[in-house]
Amino acid sequence: MISFAALLGVAAVALGMVLTPGPNMMYLVSRSITQGRRAGVVSLGGVAIGFLVYLTAANLGLSVIFVHVPEAYVAVKLAGAGYLGWLAVKTLRPGGTSVFAPGELPVDSGRRLFTMGLLTNLLNPKAAIMYLSLIPQFVRPGAGNVMVQGFVLGGVQIAVSLAVNLAIISAAGTIAVFLARRPGWLRMQRYVMGTVLGALALRLATDRARPA
Repeated sequence: MISFAALLGVAAVALGMVLTPGPNMMYLVSRSITQGRRAGVVSLGGVAIGFLVYLTAANLGLSVIFVHVPEAYVAVKLAGAGYLGWLAVKTLRPGGTSVFAPGELPVDSGRRLFTMGLLTNLLNPKAAIMYLSLIPQFVRPGAGNVMVQGFVLGGVQIAVSLAVNLAIISAAGTIAVFLARRPGWLRMQRYVMGTVLGALALRLATDRARPA
C-alpha cells in the first residue's frame, strides 16, 4: 500500500514543476488565448496523453534508452528547441500576432490542436527523465507491485498537472479580454512573449545536462 507521505511528496514536486514556465505552459496559454478555452482544453488532452506515454514507457523500462543512448535524448531535445524557436520567430516577425490576441477556432482544428499538444509534450525529453528520477524515489518494493505503484504515483503527477493547467486555461480568457482593450499592452506582450520563447529555445538547445 502506497503511503500518504509518498503521495503527498509526488504531488508537491508535481505542483512545483507545473508552475514553472515551460513548453507545455506556453503552448496551452497561447492556444487558450488565441482560440478560446475549448482549444486550450483540447490541447491539454494531448499534453495529458503525452504524460501517459512517458509514464507507461518509464514503467515498462523503455525510457531508459535516453540513459543508454544520449544521442536520442539530444535529438529530441533539439527538436523541441527548434519548435520553440519557430514559435518565437513567428511571434516577433514584422506583422506577427500576439499569442494573447483573440482569434476564431476553426471547426475542424480540434484534431490538430490535440496532436500539437501531444507533440509539445513528447518533444520535451525531460518529461521522460522526470518519471525515471522522480517516481522511483517514492516506490517501496515492500508496499506491493512496483509497476502498480509507479502508475499510481504517476497518476498523481498527471492529476496535479491537469488541475493546475485547467486553472491557467480558465484565466487565459480573462487575460485576453483585458489585453484586447489595451492595444499597447498587446504589442508589448507580443515582444515579451517572443523573447521568452526564444530564450526557452536557446536554453533547451544549449542545456548540457544528460540523463543519469
